[in-house]
Amino acid sequence: MRARDLAEEYEAVSFDSDALDAARLMAEHRLPGLLVLDERGEPKAILPASQMVKTLVPSYVIDDPGLASVIDEKHADRLCESLAGRRVGDCLPRTTAPPPIAAPDDTALEVAALMARVRSPLVAVTEKTRGGSRLIGVITASHLLHELLRSASAPAAGTSP
Repeated sequence: MRARDLAEEYEAVSFDSDALDAARLMAEHRLPGLLVLDERGEPKAILPASQMVKTLVPSYVIDDPGLASVIDEKHADRLCESLAGRRVGDCLPRTTAPPPIAAPDDTALEVAALMARVRSPLVAVTEKTRGGSRLIGVITASHLLHELLRSASAPAAGTSP
Protein backbone atom coordinates (compact mmCIF):
# COMPACT_ATOMS: atom_id res chain seq x y z
CA MET A 1 0.00 0.00 0.00
CA ARG A 2 1.45 3.34 -1.07
CA ALA A 3 0.83 6.82 0.30
CA ARG A 4 -1.00 7.85 -2.89
CA ASP A 5 -3.48 5.01 -2.29
CA LEU A 6 -3.98 5.97 1.36
CA ALA A 7 -4.33 9.71 0.79
CA GLU A 8 -7.82 11.17 1.05
CA GLU A 9 -9.31 14.58 0.41
CA TYR A 10 -9.08 16.57 3.59
CA GLU A 11 -10.17 19.91 4.94
CA ALA A 12 -7.51 22.61 4.71
CA VAL A 13 -7.32 26.24 5.72
CA SER A 14 -4.92 29.12 5.20
CA PHE A 15 -3.06 31.20 7.77
CA ASP A 16 -5.59 33.97 7.13
CA SER A 17 -8.68 31.77 7.52
CA ASP A 18 -11.11 32.72 10.27
CA ALA A 19 -10.22 30.85 13.49
CA LEU A 20 -13.84 30.42 14.56
CA ASP A 21 -14.72 28.90 11.18
CA ALA A 22 -11.70 26.58 11.49
CA ALA A 23 -12.84 25.48 14.97
CA ARG A 24 -16.33 24.78 13.63
CA LEU A 25 -14.86 22.79 10.75
CA MET A 26 -12.85 20.66 13.19
CA ALA A 27 -15.84 20.14 15.45
CA GLU A 28 -18.40 19.36 12.74
CA HIS A 29 -16.15 16.83 11.00
CA ARG A 30 -14.47 15.57 14.18
CA LEU A 31 -11.05 16.20 12.70
CA PRO A 32 -7.83 15.63 14.65
CA GLY A 33 -6.42 18.79 13.11
CA LEU A 34 -6.40 20.95 10.02
CA LEU A 35 -3.80 21.23 7.32
CA VAL A 36 -2.70 24.84 6.87
CA LEU A 37 -1.76 25.79 3.32
CA ASP A 38 0.17 28.79 2.05
CA GLU A 39 -1.04 31.06 -0.75
CA ARG A 40 0.25 28.58 -3.38
CA GLY A 41 -1.71 25.70 -1.82
CA GLU A 42 1.36 24.01 -0.34
CA PRO A 43 1.23 22.48 3.16
CA LYS A 44 2.96 24.70 5.71
CA ALA A 45 1.60 23.68 9.12
CA ILE A 46 -0.83 21.51 11.02
CA LEU A 47 -3.24 23.04 13.49
CA PRO A 48 -4.06 20.17 15.87
CA ALA A 49 -7.49 20.24 17.51
CA SER A 50 -5.69 20.14 20.86
CA GLN A 51 -3.93 23.41 19.99
CA MET A 52 -7.27 24.98 19.09
CA VAL A 53 -8.65 23.90 22.46
CA LYS A 54 -5.57 25.36 24.15
CA THR A 55 -6.26 28.66 22.37
CA LEU A 56 -9.70 28.74 24.02
CA VAL A 57 -8.44 28.25 27.56
CA PRO A 58 -7.29 31.43 29.29
CA SER A 59 -3.55 31.37 30.05
CA TYR A 60 -4.18 31.92 33.75
CA VAL A 61 -6.18 28.67 33.85
CA ILE A 62 -3.40 26.80 32.04
CA ASP A 63 -0.92 28.18 34.58
CA ASP A 64 -3.18 27.29 37.53
CA PRO A 65 -5.58 24.43 36.60
CA GLY A 66 -7.32 24.76 39.96
CA LEU A 67 -8.92 27.94 38.67
CA ALA A 68 -10.92 25.92 36.13
CA SER A 69 -13.16 24.62 38.90
CA VAL A 70 -14.12 28.10 40.07
CA ILE A 71 -15.14 29.46 36.66
CA ASP A 72 -18.90 29.18 36.28
CA GLU A 73 -20.44 27.25 33.40
CA LYS A 74 -21.94 30.40 31.91
CA HIS A 75 -18.45 31.83 31.43
CA ALA A 76 -17.02 28.49 30.26
CA ASP A 77 -19.75 28.22 27.62
CA ARG A 78 -18.46 31.44 26.07
CA LEU A 79 -14.85 30.28 25.59
CA CYS A 80 -15.21 30.13 21.81
CA GLU A 81 -16.02 33.81 21.72
CA SER A 82 -12.28 34.39 22.20
CA LEU A 83 -11.78 33.20 18.61
CA ALA A 84 -13.88 36.02 17.13
CA GLY A 85 -11.76 38.21 14.87
CA ARG A 86 -8.75 35.90 15.06
CA ARG A 87 -7.07 34.06 12.22
CA VAL A 88 -5.75 30.51 12.05
CA GLY A 89 -2.20 31.88 12.10
CA ASP A 90 -2.94 33.45 15.51
CA CYS A 91 -3.80 30.01 16.91
CA LEU A 92 -0.63 28.27 15.83
CA PRO A 93 2.25 27.97 18.28
CA ARG A 94 5.00 30.57 17.79
CA THR A 95 7.40 27.91 16.61
CA THR A 96 5.43 25.77 14.22
CA ALA A 97 7.24 22.84 12.67
CA PRO A 98 6.52 22.13 9.04
CA PRO A 99 3.91 19.43 8.52
CA PRO A 100 5.07 15.88 7.90
CA ILE A 101 5.00 15.21 4.18
CA ALA A 102 5.08 11.84 2.45
CA ALA A 103 5.92 11.17 -1.17
CA PRO A 104 3.28 9.37 -3.26
CA ASP A 105 5.41 6.20 -3.47
CA ASP A 106 6.12 5.98 0.28
CA THR A 107 4.91 2.74 1.81
CA ALA A 108 2.38 2.50 4.63
CA LEU A 109 5.24 1.63 6.99
CA GLU A 110 7.20 4.72 5.92
CA VAL A 111 4.11 6.86 6.55
CA ALA A 112 3.54 5.20 9.93
CA ALA A 113 7.18 5.74 10.93
CA LEU A 114 6.99 9.41 9.91
CA MET A 115 3.75 9.88 11.85
CA ALA A 116 5.24 8.23 14.92
CA ARG A 117 8.52 10.14 14.72
CA VAL A 118 6.91 13.58 14.59
CA ARG A 119 3.82 12.63 16.68
CA SER A 120 1.40 14.01 14.15
CA PRO A 121 -2.24 12.98 13.71
CA LEU A 122 -1.92 13.46 9.96
CA VAL A 123 0.56 13.42 7.10
CA ALA A 124 0.25 15.40 3.87
CA VAL A 125 0.98 13.55 0.64
CA THR A 126 2.45 15.75 -2.07
CA GLU A 127 4.13 15.29 -5.38
CA LYS A 128 6.85 17.56 -6.65
CA THR A 129 6.03 19.93 -9.51
CA ARG A 130 8.20 22.38 -11.41
CA GLY A 131 7.15 25.28 -9.22
CA GLY A 132 6.99 23.47 -5.86
CA SER A 133 4.56 20.73 -4.92
CA ARG A 134 0.96 19.65 -5.40
CA LEU A 135 -1.15 18.31 -2.57
CA ILE A 136 -2.55 14.87 -3.37
CA GLY A 137 -4.32 14.38 -0.05
CA VAL A 138 -3.87 13.60 3.61
CA ILE A 139 -3.45 10.40 5.59
CA THR A 140 -4.85 10.53 9.11
CA ALA A 141 -3.61 8.24 11.86
CA SER A 142 -7.08 6.69 12.22
CA HIS A 143 -7.33 5.98 8.48
CA LEU A 144 -3.84 4.49 8.43
CA LEU A 145 -4.72 2.26 11.40
CA HIS A 146 -7.94 1.20 9.70
CA GLU A 147 -6.11 0.19 6.53
CA LEU A 148 -3.31 -1.60 8.41
CA LEU A 149 -5.83 -3.52 10.52
CA ARG A 150 -7.83 -4.43 7.43
CA SER A 151 -4.66 -5.77 5.80
CA ALA A 152 -3.76 -7.70 8.94
CA SER A 153 -7.13 -9.45 9.03
CA ALA A 154 -7.10 -10.41 5.33
CA PRO A 155 -5.77 -13.90 4.57
CA ALA A 156 -2.28 -13.90 3.08
CA ALA A 157 -2.05 -14.57 -0.65
CA GLY A 158 -1.78 -18.28 -1.41
CA THR A 159 -3.19 -19.42 1.93
CA SER A 160 -6.57 -20.90 2.54
CA PRO A 161 -8.86 -19.48 5.24
